[in-house]
Amino acid sequence: MPHQLKADSAPGLVLVVDDNPTNRYVLSTTLRRAGHRVIEVQDGTSALALLGTADPLPDAAVIDVRLPDMTGFDVCEGIKNSPATASLPVIHISASAISVADRTQGLNRGADAYLTEPIAPAELLATITANVRYARARRRAERLAHRLHRLHQGTLALYSAGRASELAAAAAESAAGILETGAVAVLVSPTGEALLGRADSLRPGEAHHQPLSSRDELPVRHATTARAVTVHTVPADRWPHPVDGHPGTGGYRVAAAAATAGRPPVLIAVPETAVTSPDEEDLLTQLGHTCALALEALRTQHEERELALTLQRSFLPDALPATDRADLAVRYLPASEHAEIGGDFYEALNTAEGLLIAVGDVAGHSLDAAMVMGQLRHALRAYATEGHPPHTVLTRLDHLLTTLAPGATATLCIILIEHHQDRVHIANAGHLPPLLRAPGAPARYVREHGPLLGLGLSHPTATAVATPPGSSLLLLTDGLIERRDEDIEVSLASLLTEAATTPRDPESACSHLLERFPPDGMDDVALMAVRLNRSAA
Repeated sequence: MPHQLKADSAPGLVLVVDDNPTNRYVLSTTLRRAGHRVIEVQDGTSALALLGTADPLPDAAVIDVRLPDMTGFDVCEGIKNSPATASLPVIHISASAISVADRTQGLNRGADAYLTEPIAPAELLATITANVRYARARRRAERLAHRLHRLHQGTLALYSAGRASELAAAAAESAAGILETGAVAVLVSPTGEALLGRADSLRPGEAHHQPLSSRDELPVRHATTARAVTVHTVPADRWPHPVDGHPGTGGYRVAAAAATAGRPPVLIAVPETAVTSPDEEDLLTQLGHTCALALEALRTQHEERELALTLQRSFLPDALPATDRADLAVRYLPASEHAEIGGDFYEALNTAEGLLIAVGDVAGHSLDAAMVMGQLRHALRAYATEGHPPHTVLTRLDHLLTTLAPGATATLCIILIEHHQDRVHIANAGHLPPLLRAPGAPARYVREHGPLLGLGLSHPTATAVATPPGSSLLLLTDGLIERRDEDIEVSLASLLTEAATTPRDPESACSHLLERFPPDGMDDVALMAVRLNRSAA
């Protein structure tokens, strides 16, 4: 006999409901001799009351049809109408209600079997065993279906985790929910941080994570090969992270899973008593495998982002030029780890005509946007070095963009600071207006601008603006001030107000503005502050 069939057919706990002491004795004796445990009651009211509080529930109920307070049919209906006892097999017995109509009524009102007395012991035991076997298999299937549903929910939670810390908590929460116990999950994040997630099935939704003090706390001895999951039994004294509610008692079943060879595995631990069947071990194995794949996806995303950021930074200047004409400071902050890289850039270089500074933004957030940004910045340097004025540089960049990357657009503000005049020339291709703060005058935006790049349109001549020594210029991309719930003009007004108290020193100004307008991580930020000194004679 297969193991599961044998287990399902094993003797269990049987409720016998009969008001006749002799009948109860005969039935109970027969059942006990076959290995069953028996609970005896003599009327329907007592039976329903007992079932309302029984823990555990009986595996089956043998109910006489003729009871003193109600019929066995009524008792059966009461059992089947309660969600707590609906799956309890009911076997009716009777020595008087033996007609076809009686048996039909009993079965129609919920009974699982109907025996007429006198009952052969073998028939009684076979009927009990068959119904108990079916009920156990049904409950096991329903429980497995419920757990598979929770596994599906856990899988969605794991793949929805945007950070390794969220993944650790989601893994523990999923294990606790699936196996109805406390659970912990241990993993190493893409940045090398060891993390511990904890959850308890009695407190759903309260899973949390915490960093471990060092990777030494990660039991890497359970490392596994690529795309493999192993389940270990670990004594409590060898597992360093006790499960809530099971501190130091019993052992643990630990699933170790890695999606790529050589990676530290994800470890999911539950009390050993929570995994007592092949189905439960399969669920733990599947959860471990899913968690390993989700973590590998985070690692891949992190590695690709680091590569893209390295490439993006390679397109930006290594350093700002040293010049007596102006003091410069810049800040460049890539978007958060959850956002794609963007096309924000800046430039500063000395030319024969003066110091040229620029801040721009290629539309979009992708590696393609960063590649276009690199092309524009290098072309900007080339055209500026050739001596073209700012508006001519914009015209040539526009032609380059429409030729090499049709459909791409970018904004760009170029400012040429003359060497020998206290004057600047501003050419703005649809970018945020530069903010000018002259000594003794309120801060203001220079709002003259032309079309953004990539449309094939002509660009107006640069705007000449007098800038006495001590004047400050501020150029930025929209990642500093733009917020989804706020009109950009409101954001610009807030920046203009803040500029009145911003330090004149460029480095201090950048730090102050980043503190006042903390980036939301949704976009890159390029910020350049300039303080103009006296022009050369």
